[in-house]
Amino acid sequence: QGRLEESGGGLVQAGGSLRLSCAGSGSIFSFNVMGWYRQAPGKQRDLVATITSGGSTNYADSVKGRFTISRGNAKNTVYLQMNNLKPEDTAVYYCNGVLGGLAPVWGQGTQVTVSS
Repeated sequence: QGRLEESGGGLVQAGGSLRLSCAGSGSIFSFNVMGWYRQAPGKQRDLVATITSGGSTNYADSVKGRFTISRGNAKNTVYLQMNNLKPEDTAVYYCNGVLGGLAPVWGQGTQVTVSS
């Protein structure tokens, strides 16, 4: 199924923006659904946004209107544009890809820290 690798995390002040990227490699297939999840210290990993191969998107209520997920032209590439960031957005952000009924593929995560 290949691998996924995230990039673009960092430290930003509240109200700022970041763009996360996720690039896939090693697979000849395109994921049906790709998504972003996040995990804050001591909390479970939660859905942030998903996008299907047809372009349908889904967002967590907490990020609607601030975050935008999109797929790149390269196979198994997905982005997350994050605007108006808040301290509560601080977490490790993980990229995810799903192909049919197979187990999802996860990236290693990228840290996003939003200071107040």
